[in-house]
Amino acid sequence: MQPVLKSAKLANVCYDIRGPVMARASQMEEEGHHIIKLNIGNPAAFGFEAPDEIVRDVIHNLPNACGYAESKGLFAARKAIMHYTQEKQIRAVQVGDIYVGNGVSELIVMTMGALLDSGDEVLVPAPDYPLWTAAVSLAGGTPCHYLCDEGAGWLPDLDDIRAKITPATRAIVIINPNNPTGALYPVDLLLEIVEIARTHQLIVYADEIYDKVLYDGATHTSIASLADDVLFVTFNGLSKNYRACGYRAGWAIVSGEKRHARDYIEGLDILSSMRLCANVPAQYAIQTALGGYQSIDDLVAPHGRLCKQRDLAWEMLSAIPGVTCHRPQAALYLFPRLDPKVYPILNDQQFILELLLEAKVLLVQGSGFNWPHPDHLRVVFLPNTDDLQEAMGRITRFLEGYRKRHGG
Repeated sequence: MQPVLKSAKLANVCYDIRGPVMARASQMEEEGHHIIKLNIGNPAAFGFEAPDEIVRDVIHNLPNACGYAESKGLFAARKAIMHYTQEKQIRAVQVGDIYVGNGVSELIVMTMGALLDSGDEVLVPAPDYPLWTAAVSLAGGTPCHYLCDEGAGWLPDLDDIRAKITPATRAIVIINPNNPTGALYPVDLLLEIVEIARTHQLIVYADEIYDKVLYDGATHTSIASLADDVLFVTFNGLSKNYRACGYRAGWAIVSGEKRHARDYIEGLDILSSMRLCANVPAQYAIQTALGGYQSIDDLVAPHGRLCKQRDLAWEMLSAIPGVTCHRPQAALYLFPRLDPKVYPILNDQQFILELLLEAKVLLVQGSGFNWPHPDHLRVVFLPNTDDLQEAMGRITRFLEGYRKRHGG
């Protein structure tokens, strides 16, 4: 029989956050090993629960959630999102400009599918959240990675962005706050990106899912609030700010200069209708989440659990010889660098597999986020302080042994 092959469209699609090393970790757990998982930003797995009022509203409205909703989402949910855009100073957003989806992931794939033809290019950061690269490829486009500068606090390298624009470039993606680096972009840099988009008539896709997970009194600015003459699509949802990843409730907001994008918006409407609607029970959480008490503020405060865990993980990693790490201003991750002179890593996926087998700690290699060198890892700091201290200790001991074995 002829072999059944996967689509050629999947040739450049990967998602190493749930990749082969995680599969090996699952096998080890089945064999009885205890694995500390620092690979996925899944708050519920570490005792972070969705606020009670959100859960109660979903339960209360379950009898009303049996049928399909309007394709773009429940009116009350989209109205609450519209009010949130007003708080973020994103101007002139109407209910019809908002699409509710089964998490931001679905909407990223949908917005890329509505835009791209073969040969189209999209500027994507390196490192990135890998779904962006995968979605561009799956839609038939070509992801072109612009570098973020670790020496500048992981801010996008504007010169590199400009150098990678071609006649085929359709859009630029920014992830702010950033996953995996924890960087938060200042207004002056966002304005520069807006000017680049304006000059080259690019769409700006802004992934802002961590816009409330901010430390040290930092504030977040939505890039879509900075101009009216550029087309923006802004993504957000309940997964991180409200610790409700499993609800799969996210949204995309179209704003700015929409008149020249009517055909593209029609494409979004078509794809939105084709999936009938996003899951309805979770949509009943959106209005309460956005309008209720923002408990995330307690978690990121100086004595809050997330802030304390960030500080602990950053301090312990930074104390390891040959390891440097930018202190994240936002999000749930650290992206430390392992000095190649001290840690001569040739294959970073093999490196984290060795770490898993020896130390029973699961991380994700930097190349899984489309970083071009095998010298970075992403570390999730969601475990409680005792578990996190244990994990950092295991990593420290593994790296000490690695230095000895490799003469670093």
